[in-house]
Amino acid sequence: MKIAYISTYPPRECGIATFNQNLMHAISANFPERGTLAQGGFVVALNDSENIQEYEYPAEVKYVIRQNHQKDYIRAANYINTSNADVCIMEHEFGIYGGESGIYILPLLNRLEKPLISILHTILKDPSYVQRIIIREIAEQSSKIIVMSQRAVEFLTTIYDIPVEKIQIIEHGVPDVDAPEDNPVKNLTIFKNHRVLLTFGLISRNKGLETVIRALPQIVDKHPDVVYVVLGNTHPGVIKSSGEEYRDHLKSLATQLNVSKHLCFINKFVTEEELVNYLSAAEIYVTPYLNEAQITSGTLSYAVGAGAAIVSTPYWHATELLADNRGRLFDFKNADALAEIVNELLDQQRVLNELKENAYEYGLHLRWPVIGAEFIKAAQEACAAHDFSDKILKNSIVDPEIMPKFSLTHVLRLTDDTGIVQHAKYGIPNLKEGYCLDDNARALIMALMAYQRSGSKEAFELLPIYLSYIHYMQTEDGNFRNFLSFNRQYLDEVGSEDSFGRTIWALGYLIGCAASNSYREFALEIFHKSFVHFKALTHLRGIANTIIGISLYLKIFPGDEGMVNELVRLTQPLVDAYENNQSADWQWFEEKMTYDNAILPLALLHSCEITGNEKARNVALKTMVFLDKLTLSNGYLSPVGNDGWYYRGGVFPAFDQQAIETMAMVLMHFQAYQISRKPQYIEKMFLSYKWFLGENTLRAPLYDHETKGCCDGLLPTGINRNQGAESTLAYLISHLTVLKAFELEYEYNKVGQFAETF
Repeated sequence: MKIAYISTYPPRECGIATFNQNLMHAISANFPERGTLAQGGFVVALNDSENIQEYEYPAEVKYVIRQNHQKDYIRAANYINTSNADVCIMEHEFGIYGGESGIYILPLLNRLEKPLISILHTILKDPSYVQRIIIREIAEQSSKIIVMSQRAVEFLTTIYDIPVEKIQIIEHGVPDVDAPEDNPVKNLTIFKNHRVLLTFGLISRNKGLETVIRALPQIVDKHPDVVYVVLGNTHPGVIKSSGEEYRDHLKSLATQLNVSKHLCFINKFVTEEELVNYLSAAEIYVTPYLNEAQITSGTLSYAVGAGAAIVSTPYWHATELLADNRGRLFDFKNADALAEIVNELLDQQRVLNELKENAYEYGLHLRWPVIGAEFIKAAQEACAAHDFSDKILKNSIVDPEIMPKFSLTHVLRLTDDTGIVQHAKYGIPNLKEGYCLDDNARALIMALMAYQRSGSKEAFELLPIYLSYIHYMQTEDGNFRNFLSFNRQYLDEVGSEDSFGRTIWALGYLIGCAASNSYREFALEIFHKSFVHFKALTHLRGIANTIIGISLYLKIFPGDEGMVNELVRLTQPLVDAYENNQSADWQWFEEKMTYDNAILPLALLHSCEITGNEKARNVALKTMVFLDKLTLSNGYLSPVGNDGWYYRGGVFPAFDQQAIETMAMVLMHFQAYQISRKPQYIEKMFLSYKWFLGENTLRAPLYDHETKGCCDGLLPTGINRNQGAESTLAYLISHLTVLKAFELEYEYNKVGQFAETF
């Protein structure tokens, strides 16, 4: 049997990497005739670096996935499918995969044609919606789900609704070695003539080491020969973010408590044989974690396997593993209770020895060869039960392979401390044209979407710039100006209704997904101040944009009856406009189709989602069908050109095609998909998006891979190479919407099998 492993892998410093390497060795040990480790399988390794060469991986690593590169996951699936692997084992922890909560792993699993065994290292008691979806989809794609504790089974069945028959407990493996009689660790200076309390593992604040240090004064008062040894390096992620701040804090705390001579850090990585020696040489092993949310602890398992006397806080894994007098528990952060237990054990050698014996006996069945044999049996069962003819490849309608990597490069180029510059000459900001409210409103939406998706620091830092511009352009009576010169001089007294509506949309979006409470409160203040002008709106696109903003607001404040009434009132002019202009061959709101056309049905889709207005829903559907027939019938998007518009009975203008038309089409189909869950809307959304990439009338891409901007339009003779804010933001918002749809294919549990609601 040959196994493909998906996991982090040494030399990357990661507990899961070490676990996977040990598992691979344990399984291979049951097949000694294979010789080298790589002959028994191969590893698809997860990199936390953009550089594939970051780590010098051993021979068994055959493929590397860069954590935040979606395309790598799909290519990895193809690599595994075309390999001679019989089965695939995946180590899962949310943080090692890319996307929100590691959602990028799903398209890989979705395309996998081999039977899959998934090992879940983290199972959250209170998962987010996306996290719950991810675990459920992993379970759906897996022949078996392996967990390491009974509590994990309870969580999976009650919180995630996973069938118990799909779940199997295989406990965390431990080294298959015993400390030698002449243990070299006991000859170390720090161990000689000392009774050692030991903690090992990667150091970070959630380990609670300060609790042990606070207990030391009481312990050394009764047992002055006690030393607390912390064995292990600081976690690489902690090093990157804050260096050795935590370790220095612990040293400072020990100094304050006058126990610095009783604290020793051994800052190094040790082999498993060395680790067993350290555990055997210590008097007591302590795991002082700060809260219960630890479903699996490899360090605790290792301590049990080595036959250590263990004192621990009652996190989930500890309560199970240390049952039946295999250890002692004390409450979280309770240094007094810890000191009392340690002193009691140090005073009673018989009790201490009994704990060690119980742990050692239990640990014999946790040794890696035993655990490896259990995984082999599980893999054989998975292969036997796997029906290749029954494996339906649910290929994503959205294909990230063809999508450029998301980049804010051009947006950052266009943005200064005032806002985003309106126009550009080629890829260079055209400062002479200044700024406008429309673009800064769009920019706020885009930055919010980018921050929501990846937690981008760059996107987060853009938010106050665009929000500040909106605030600066609001007049005393709550209305908005639109244009501002480069030297910050107002260029109009009152902006257009379009710019007003787009601003309300942006504020509604911010209220719904604020990065902080202060942003939401600021947005609410601007939003409510502008409310008095809602009733003065007369232009359909200004009304439509405002409807979207109100709908987003009402998702957060559904009890605001005044705003609900305003939404109902503003919806009616769109419905009336349709009824006054429609005919058998003209299902539209006006006598002509002009610009930003899809924004009108999009607004009605948002409105009916909130109000349940059936008439608005029907109008949205009819006008969508009409618009799709006009613009998508050639197999690619050909939006209404702005060179003359499209009049009833007239000639359809092919040029000039604008990016905001495409963005509106993408958003319209995405909203229809969210409401109906029909994959046909995702297909049309992605087809519309590909206009940016060259699926258009001229087969010419408007996205510029060099500047990371988007060209301003499609002309009869080619492309308008200028890359202003409107077109670039239209592209980026469309791009982020497509990626969101890509994720929702999994959140909605299998595209193509939804209830018919439209």
